[in-house]
Amino acid sequence: MYYNPYMYPYRYPYDGTIPMYSYGNQPGYWAYPQDYGHPAWRPTHGQRNIQLKDYGPNPFVVDINKATNQNKTFRTALWTGDHLQLTLMSIKPGEDIGLERHPNLDQFLRVEQGQGFVQMGNRKNNLTFTRNVMDDSAIIIPAGTWHNLTNTGNTPLKLYSIYAPPNHPFGTVHTTKAEAIAAED
Repeated sequence: MYYNPYMYPYRYPYDGTIPMYSYGNQPGYWAYPQDYGHPAWRPTHGQRNIQLKDYGPNPFVVDINKATNQNKTFRTALWTGDHLQLTLMSIKPGEDIGLERHPNLDQFLRVEQGQGFVQMGNRKNNLTFTRNVMDDSAIIIPAGTWHNLTNTGNTPLKLYSIYAPPNHPFGTVHTTKAEAIAAED
């Protein structure tokens, strides 16, 4: 029998001649981390950079931590589908997302880098839920809840947000908070 490093390590129980294949080495199926041909991964100067653009509604796999920390814009839509949207955000020190409410969608935020202060409540002038957040904090915002997130640190607050259903148009990129406010008006 010949040597194949990708064969199943055990012999077929009866005659040992039927090869069993490793499913971890299938070409064209695995975009992360070994398939650098995927459009999201482009080797640049020895490092992998993620091309930050909207990949929806196609199937997509990404190193979300790397993408979030690489993002330098206030908001960039990374994936927009019919029922879900993933956006990346970078909030400058002292800046906030802005007090807002989404009446018909739930929102999930995850802080990848930095520290901040989140406020939530059922009325605009009654934000009774307050918490300090930092790296690896997850924030769940139910539909209809007023909320704001403020960067209280000295470095940009890097986070990603998942909206269900989507909240921004496909391909949204807001370089600054002012640009985001102008787009919403």
